[in-house]
Amino acid sequence: MPDSQPRQPDDHAADATGGPESSTLTLCGARLADGRLVDVRLGGSRIEAVGTAGSLVAPGARVDLRGYLLLPAPAEPHAHSDTALTADGTGTDAPGPASQHPDEIQRRATEAALLQLGHGATALRSHVRIGDIQGLGTLEAVLQARRSLRGLADLSAVAVPRLLTGVAGAGNLAMLRDALKMGAGAVGGCPDLDPDPAGYAEAVLEVAAEHGCPVDLHTDSDDPARLARFAAMAGGMRQEVSIGPCAGLSRLPDEAAARAADQLAAAGVTVVCLPQGGCCGAERRGAAPVRLLRAAGVRVAAGSGALRDLANPVGRGDPLEAAFLLASQSGLRAEHAYEAVSTEARRAMGLPEVRVEAGFPAELLAVRGERLAGVLSLAYSRIVVHRGRVVARTSAVREYCDSETGGSFGLPRQGRPDSGTGGGP
Repeated sequence: MPDSQPRQPDDHAADATGGPESSTLTLCGARLADGRLVDVRLGGSRIEAVGTAGSLVAPGARVDLRGYLLLPAPAEPHAHSDTALTADGTGTDAPGPASQHPDEIQRRATEAALLQLGHGATALRSHVRIGDIQGLGTLEAVLQARRSLRGLADLSAVAVPRLLTGVAGAGNLAMLRDALKMGAGAVGGCPDLDPDPAGYAEAVLEVAAEHGCPVDLHTDSDDPARLARFAAMAGGMRQEVSIGPCAGLSRLPDEAAARAADQLAAAGVTVVCLPQGGCCGAERRGAAPVRLLRAAGVRVAAGSGALRDLANPVGRGDPLEAAFLLASQSGLRAEHAYEAVSTEARRAMGLPEVRVEAGFPAELLAVRGERLAGVLSLAYSRIVVHRGRVVARTSAVREYCDSETGGSFGLPRQGRPDSGTGGGP
């Protein structure tokens, strides 16, 4: 896994990430989204204190974050770990389809998670196919990847059977229950592909109620009657219910789309949109009407979907790119766009809220820049904090040669700030 595999830190890195000598890490001189310059002290997996820059003095490692914007870490609510990084084996000149051996699935799932961790996502929810010829082998491979990532990122799995109704779906229904016993954290699937979509959704909700687990369904949501029935069923659920990518809502007449949005809001259903493109081989592209949904009171999170597989061979899996697209194409304000990939994504995944305040989880992302809008535009250098320690770094330096007139432009360049006594990131 070139460019993304974990490595043992050297002595200097250990100082910056907080080694076994100390569980305290202080982030120095970071800028918050409200413009304040602060020090942030982390203790274990929590934020212990936030104070004016230069005010927090504590033993342990220190990371200089001057020139960085410090944000709650994003989360990835809609990944596909089992099919990630398989696009290279699908072209006319390719050596053949990607291997479906469990070891290969585990390797790809791990690499994909590390790529997304490097972008800033410290928690990921992956939709994993079960049933048919795969059985539960694919899920087991992804769960193995989850174990190998412990301490770096949190990976959870959504069990996704293809069929659930009729004779053909009976075996998959039993397998869905087995998947939850194995360690899947949510039940999902694609009711649009079942001969009885309403029956499929009803079966998923029933299993979720039995096991007290969340629901996360993949649907285009282009049938108002079917969506209304689903909202009515989901409204009585105690568990979190999410659907996505819901691009079909954009193709409905305005009145029908608005009515569907009101029904989803009343039922408390979260919509997980995919601004970077579709997944699961969907032929019809598009994006959910995010502003319409938000205006109706629907909680909207954003995910990345496919990561270089058949559905999207150029998928990047970058939550900041998803936020950028929400701002540039859907017209959201930068702060609302970022909330969709952080606060709302974590809520959809059942994770605790993160704020850069004392007592909240130490799940943070530092991005080179001063304003959120600029960060979403040019998010190159990043430092990722998971459970109170630095787990990933991306450093970018851009340089230009002198002009032909013989003078230097004298402009700032993107890179690390000069290291002070606190050490550089």
